[in-house]
Amino acid sequence: MKILTLNHEFPPVGGGAAPVALELCRNLVQQGHHVDVVTMHYKDLPRYEMVDGIHVYRTPALRKQPNICHTHEMITYAPGAIGRVLKLVRQQRHDIIHCHFLIPGGPLALMVSKLTGVPYVVTAHGSDIPGYNPDRFQFQHKLTKPILKSVCKHAQAVTSPSLYLKRLMQANIGPYPIDHIPNGIDVEGLGWDLTRPKENIILATGRLLKRKGFQTLIKAVHDCDLPFEVHIAGDGPYREELERLAQGSQTKVVFHGWLDPDSQALKDLYERASIFSLVSSNENASISLLEGMAARCVVITSNVSGCPETVGDAGFLIEFEDVEALTQILQDLASNPTKLDEYGQRAAQRVADKFLWPDISKMYVDAYHNEVAP
Repeated sequence: MKILTLNHEFPPVGGGAAPVALELCRNLVQQGHHVDVVTMHYKDLPRYEMVDGIHVYRTPALRKQPNICHTHEMITYAPGAIGRVLKLVRQQRHDIIHCHFLIPGGPLALMVSKLTGVPYVVTAHGSDIPGYNPDRFQFQHKLTKPILKSVCKHAQAVTSPSLYLKRLMQANIGPYPIDHIPNGIDVEGLGWDLTRPKENIILATGRLLKRKGFQTLIKAVHDCDLPFEVHIAGDGPYREELERLAQGSQTKVVFHGWLDPDSQALKDLYERASIFSLVSSNENASISLLEGMAARCVVITSNVSGCPETVGDAGFLIEFEDVEALTQILQDLASNPTKLDEYGQRAAQRVADKFLWPDISKMYVDAYHNEVAP
């Protein structure tokens, strides 16, 4: 097949949906498919490059930061990309368009499909869905809901990486048929040394937003002299407040700032960490959770949204902002090293059973052929 992927975020730019698109495209190429990607240009990144057999085109946009994209920046994606996309479709005669995010790429996919007759599949990722992200995009979603309905209505298939997001989409956009295809992970491709001995490190990664729950972890260790160090990798508007909360903590808290996903510094943290914490108020199908599980970490996460279905019985679940519960779990793990090893192995096995990219990519190919049951 010839597949055109639309995503305003693509590594090294973007959050969790960026590596999802990259890994899916890699696996599609490995299966023998031709894959073109049209994404936003950012700073000095090349306008065109070949990445592991993927043709990546970067088109004009106003993006200013690698790890977050604001509304006024997103709306420049479609105008900057439309010319390149139409030219590619006419040259390559693609069989399918795969759009990541209903907004901002969905309207572009819909327009190109109507102009060229090429069908499209659209995958939601969270913040593009009304009701998912209460600290961003509330006003924008009031304006864009008719657009979201149209994008879903005319798509050959709509996919969601979590059952939680699927239900949210059907409640807030409409009762459209939606295929559940989970996010995957390429454990070998991460290049981690998983034989390395674990150390007493609690790792938390992601954008520093209040809903991500970093404050719960800091409060949970603040008044306890635990035999761990907390390492936080990420940046965002909540960092100053988090650093204030960490002042005077009896358990050491280290802020690393934003680390490139392929950096040795981040690989080192995953290899050494024995616990991974993501106690957010809202997650779709977190890549960070999958990375923590793949790294043989004991995973502690929230019992809401898409987190329970990702972790299953391979980790610990708490209420959002339940500081006392998190403290108790950490104290128990500190006094029970065998439990650290048991749950770390359990998490890694769940990833191997349910979330490897070769299996996930085949599900997407079925969606391209309209063969996935909703």
